Amino acid sequence: MTNLSRASLVSGAFVQLADALVGEYDSADLLRTLVDQCVVLLDATAAGLLLADQQGNLQVIASTSEESRRVEVLQHEAGAGPCVDAYRSGTVVTLSDIATDGNDYPVFQAAALAQGFQSVHAIPMRFRPNTIGALNLFRSHKGALSDEDAVIGQALADVATITLLHERTARKNATVNAQLQHALNSRVFIEQAKGVIAARNNINMDEAFKRLRAHARSRQEPMHRSAADVINNLILI
Repeated sequence: MTNLSRASLVSGAFVQLADALVGEYDSADLLRTLVDQCVVLLDATAAGLLLADQQGNLQVIASTSEESRRVEVLQHEAGAGPCVDAYRSGTVVTLSDIATDGNDYPVFQAAALAQGFQSVHAIPMRFRPNTIGALNLFRSHKGALSDEDAVIGQALADVATITLLHERTARKNATVNAQLQHALNSRVFIEQAKGVIAARNNINMDEAFKRLRAHARSRQEPMHRSAADVINNLILI
């Protein structure tokens, strides 16, 4: 492969990852695109990805082949393997020869060799202090991944990592914003209801608030719900 064609393929891979983010964002599509492009671009026979859930438990999310998926599932169930260690340590884990270097992971070692894999390069999906998973590059021959392939693999993993972290932050912010807006809306209802109660009973706003709160407590319902009923003339306080 010439340098020009390699550069074109790398550029195309990042375009495909960007395309996966357009419109209705689908994280499953993004991660499958990531592992597919790793096999196209890098000296890898197959690729698989483990992603941590909200409790920090790794789950098999994407694989390019049934063989790599079997290995990922077994190392996940065993809780030991290069991908698991890459996630836990936040550093790259390479086994240039699984048969001789993989003795620390007997379940993974047996599974990988049975599926025809001879070496593996595990890349943490990490951005600053956050490690959210790991990418496994399986190879049917022995040897370490080239420096160039290692850099490209890490770059692809970084793009996916930043995107997923951004999505999680956006979801959290959306929840916080919704809660804040709910609080603001509730406050508006309560203030309006206080005015209605005060005018109706010729009392001050503090006393109106106390009556509204007492009514809500007596009915064991949120105060904004009682306030809405007051505003809509469904109840008299």
